[in-house]
Amino acid sequence: MNIQIFGASKCFDTKKAERYFKERRIKVQRIDLRKYGISRGELTSVRSAVGLEALVNWDHPDAALIRYLAYDQDKLEKLVDRPELLRTPIVRNGKQATVGYAPEVWKDWN
Repeated sequence: MNIQIFGASKCFDTKKAERYFKERRIKVQRIDLRKYGISRGELTSVRSAVGLEALVNWDHPDAALIRYLAYDQDKLEKLVDRPELLRTPIVRNGKQATVGYAPEVWKDWN
């Protein structure tokens, strides 16, 4: 498995996801979204797996910026520019991905 966890260092769910994989001795690559962001290609891959709506943290005060953009490509571009609008953690295993804490899905990744 090649697990990547995109998240924020202060995000409780990101810490839980990291702990989940550490307890199972699965090596992960951690990426701090606030420091490094996420590439358009990676975000497109995650969107293909989970959908665009699942990626957005609708509780964020600036989430309305996404809702009122007409095209998905514009929404994706805004999320690349403003990674703080993404829900965390984003966990990738190749073409598979989850958003949020989802151990029920991760246990089936082999």
